[in-house]
Amino acid sequence: MGTRGLLVRLLAVATAASACAMLARPAEASELIDRNATNVKLQVNGSGQALLAYQARGRRWRVLAWGAVNARHPQPGARQVKLRIDYSGGWGTYRKHVWRGFRNACRPYDGPALAWLVTACRAPDGSYWAVQSWQRMLPNLGYVPWLQSQSVWELRLAHWRGPLPQLDVWLDWVYSRRFHHLFGRFTYLGRPVYGFASTSTGNPLDRYGRNLYLDTYNSAYGPGWRRENSFLSQNPTGTFCYGFFEREPYAGYPGRSLLVRGHGQRYRMTVIGPGVTPDVTWQGNGLPDYDRANPEHAEHERQMNAVQDQVTAGGKLCKQH
Repeated sequence: MGTRGLLVRLLAVATAASACAMLARPAEASELIDRNATNVKLQVNGSGQALLAYQARGRRWRVLAWGAVNARHPQPGARQVKLRIDYSGGWGTYRKHVWRGFRNACRPYDGPALAWLVTACRAPDGSYWAVQSWQRMLPNLGYVPWLQSQSVWELRLAHWRGPLPQLDVWLDWVYSRRFHHLFGRFTYLGRPVYGFASTSTGNPLDRYGRNLYLDTYNSAYGPGWRRENSFLSQNPTGTFCYGFFEREPYAGYPGRSLLVRGHGQRYRMTVIGPGVTPDVTWQGNGLPDYDRANPEHAEHERQMNAVQDQVTAGGKLCKQH
């Protein structure tokens, strides 16, 4: 069997036996307000309503939002919290243009640092509102976007009080140390974030499920940041793991003549917060290729294997070292 055939077989084993990563295409979520917005302005009144004004698709929008804060932990049969959204600035709900007499009472933002931040403020009740924007729809496997829809910057609105969701990530190697590998967990208030249903390609089918979007920097794909892949946090642990294998292009992708591994100098992972909490990110440096003669590499792998076993305990996936 040739080298390429062996790699394909290893990938098949990884997917079928341990399912280290559920590959996914981008999916919609409740925090999404619009795309490619400019001139964004956020206001919040004393009644707990937020007014988001911005320019998009050739016109000025004034969007009223209210009715949700933070998130529920995963509960079968219970609905996740969701903001009420009125794109008419109040007319569709109250039969009047609420935005015209909107009295802003929001104070300067003094909360935790946020990734992809556009604007944020502290409401009179002490809660926070924030607007974030990032490119969630980028194609996987390092592809440069070939469709306009893949390059959009999504505008997202969050409302919360208290701690942010937590994204923890560790790096090591997998399959006899031949491949670069990462694993981690996604939690909120100390409890795992996960959904109860998904498609065969890893799209959440409920409002609890969350995809994690992994970017790689200065990799075999080319210089700068490229989208490596996206995958689900797992039920019931909120954990995930991902091996940097060669992968064939997905259905609908332009053909590629050379399969490459996407590990890079740095990594970045972004995930939509549960409920209406903010989106959070993690960034970290990549590892060198494993050197069997380097005792530090061996010790790091030993330690990370122990961490992985502890973090993923109770789950059915992510068992491969």
